[in-house]
Amino acid sequence: MFNSKKQPPIKSLIAQGTDIEGHIKFSEGLRVHGKVKGNLVAAEGTRSILVISKTASIEGEIRADHVIINGKVIGPITASELLELQPKAQIEGDVHYKALEMHQGATIAGQLRPMIISEDEKPTLTLAASNA
Repeated sequence: MFNSKKQPPIKSLIAQGTDIEGHIKFSEGLRVHGKVKGNLVAAEGTRSILVISKTASIEGEIRADHVIINGKVIGPITASELLELQPKAQIEGDVHYKALEMHQGATIAGQLRPMIISEDEKPTLTLAASNA
């Protein structure tokens, strides 16, 4: 899964108190503490991580490999590897993900749509009782 590979560095920051209107295309990592009205889309061809803090508010589409949310998002989300919804996450929109980690307190008003994982990507499951 995503955690077994080295995560890209977070090189960009949208600070708290900053309001941006317009689409943002980023490479590698982006951390958002402010407000964005527009799409946040990772550049294709490179690994990406997007962190949305509890002070952040996004109105628009989100697309990245690894997405961590602890703020408010209004719009569709696509996490091609891992989506982490922390306790203060508030999502209004459909969510597409390969793997999902959702903490108690996170809310989603929309559809959860898992992406299809090929057989060679699925982890093998071994039951402890079968080894006895």
